Amino acid sequence: MNGLASGMIVLVVGANGGIGEGVVRQFEQAGADVITHAGHSEGDLTDEQACRAFFQEAAARKGRLDAVVNSAGVQPVRQLDGMTAAQWREVIDTNLTIAFNCTQAAVQVMRETGGSVTHIASIEGTRPARGHGHYSAAKAALIMHARSAALEYGPLGIRCNTVSPGLVERPGIAEQWPEGVASWQRASPLGRLGKPEDVGNACVFLASPMGTWITGHDLVVDGGMSTSPAW
Repeated sequence: MNGLASGMIVLVVGANGGIGEGVVRQFEQAGADVITHAGHSEGDLTDEQACRAFFQEAAARKGRLDAVVNSAGVQPVRQLDGMTAAQWREVIDTNLTIAFNCTQAAVQVMRETGGSVTHIASIEGTRPARGHGHYSAAKAALIMHARSAALEYGPLGIRCNTVSPGLVERPGIAEQWPEGVASWQRASPLGRLGKPEDVGNACVFLASPMGTWITGHDLVVDGGMSTSPAW
């Protein structure tokens, strides 16, 4: 991937998460100049005006933005039975409202120059998991939001895609969820969990000159798990 994003100005939202850190690393290795947003301390992106102000400041600092990757998200485990509206809204706001605000803010600064927006979705956007009803709903909506944005903003030269990871490594996951990790490894054709860099590589590809005719697409990065039969 070295040099694939050479000279690009890239903004990564949610850069303090495991996947976000992998996205930043891969863009930097590919030669991009990366700006990061790592949480509420740098502005609450669920607030429309705060989000637009941050994007405008970033573009002004570097002269432009070529690509945005939104990796903001939370994934609490809660059954639908007993879930409160506040718990629902927390997941929807972080996983979906931020994405909407980031898309609108990106369009404002890319309207004259074009560019790309990539949101990190999930394979749970098409395959639900128990205890993730709010998360799966948000990710399904995120995929459709990106497709709608691709349709409407394509004439401006702005592309919008999603990357849907499967189970990605993070510190302590094997100890915290040994049965889930073992089950994934058995069922996955490639026999391993993903790495944050695997997701980052997909984002670099979509934002790079190699992806200039790709928009409205959900790129699944799951080691082939989507091909594994459930019976």
